[in-house]
Amino acid sequence: MKRFVTILFFIIISIEHIQAQNTIYHYTVYYGSARDQGQQLIILRKFRQLNKTKYFAVNVNSLQTLLIDSTAVSVIPATWYQLSTTFSKTPYYKAIAKANAQSFSLQDAGLIHGFPKEQGITLTIDLCPSHKPLDRSIFSSLVAAYAKVEQPVPVALSISGKFLLNHQNDINWLKQLEINGQIKITWINHTFTHYYSPKEPLADNFLLKPGTNISYEVLALEKALLSSGSLPSVFFRFPGLVSDNTVVQNITGFGLIPIGSDAWLAKGQTANNGSIVLIHGNGNEPLGVQDFIKLLNSNKNKVLKQQWLMYDLGETVKDEFQ
Repeated sequence: MKRFVTILFFIIISIEHIQAQNTIYHYTVYYGSARDQGQQLIILRKFRQLNKTKYFAVNVNSLQTLLIDSTAVSVIPATWYQLSTTFSKTPYYKAIAKANAQSFSLQDAGLIHGFPKEQGITLTIDLCPSHKPLDRSIFSSLVAAYAKVEQPVPVALSISGKFLLNHQNDINWLKQLEINGQIKITWINHTFTHYYSPKEPLADNFLLKPGTNISYEVLALEKALLSSGSLPSVFFRFPGLVSDNTVVQNITGFGLIPIGSDAWLAKGQTANNGSIVLIHGNGNEPLGVQDFIKLLNSNKNKVLKQQWLMYDLGETVKDEFQ
């Protein structure tokens, strides 16, 4: 018995040691430019993990994010203003410029529609804090509908930190779908806390709540995703789609591209070709989920003829600004 307890003790210590090694430290905003295997990269964050300094970067032409060991690239430090001036003609900075230009309404700032020639939609699924489990029927329906047409099926998940931490089984299930090649996930920053009060007006709610620490909301979510083994994208969705010009400027100043929607299904908005569709997969919006499944079924013949596809969010934005 003593031997068993001793072995168990060392197993626990070993697991804790591994977890401590994987912990991310000194996660900070850090701007610079670099080239890696022909890719033009913008460095957005710098951190320590596994006793190494790493960078979180974005390809300014493809909008794909990646992690790089600091020893693998030569970084030229720069200010955000210098980078936005130097690379203003790239799809990445064009998208940020357009998001900034569409930042004056209280709701739905940022990019709300995809490339106009698309025959299909870009699906975004919001995972706000919830005590209910993930609505897995959305993903099962998608995989079944596109099994013979489009694999993996691209989906963009706007995830909050509280959902990520409190629904680990659901997150693991999603990751397994991705490992199986059934879906391809784009992780959208939906803030860590996702504050909301039904008693407050929109102008003082969500990220507009007085005293909100925007830096914490953005960086804590990125750090949580990276710690869980997931790669954040450069896309951001405002909780409740609520913002103002100042908050939008703050978000784009972190190097993130705000994504709105022109087809929030639960609100009765219609999805057309090129629409960025919004539904909630956190169990709190069954009407929107039902509407989406009806939308899938009504386009079944078009799906089989590859005339109604699911588009990758990064590809959609890149194509619009090339």
